[in-house]
Amino acid sequence: MAERVYSPASSTDPAGAYAEGLSLYRQKFQQRLPASLDQLRGPVRGVVDLPLHVAWSGLRSYDLDNARQRMGLYRTVLHEGLREDLTSLLHQDVLLELWPTLGPLVGRTVRTVWEEAFPRLAARGRAAWE
Repeated sequence: MAERVYSPASSTDPAGAYAEGLSLYRQKFQQRLPASLDQLRGPVRGVVDLPLHVAWSGLRSYDLDNARQRMGLYRTVLHEGLREDLTSLLHQDVLLELWPTLGPLVGRTVRTVWEEAFPRLAARGRAAWE
């Protein structure tokens, strides 16, 4: 009889499977991060058309001069964009400005990944939430 080996992701351990899934979800966002916020050099004004692999459903054109659309673009790109999309579509100054509101909107995993990599974002968020 073969020895039974415990696997945290086994189907008999839903908590382990969930933890492994969450870890993979985090890694997806960590792998997409730019090396520094300075690499975020996207536009700050005008209309931006998102590529289909980023905005595959719904609105694809965003007017950065419209606060609600600017927030929507940043939220979409943070969730769906690849590293190249992040650096070409997002701008560090705009991201820092939006972060106190945007951080909670992107969800805990995305927010945590970005704030761990870029403490300036965490500081902006904390300052606004205190």
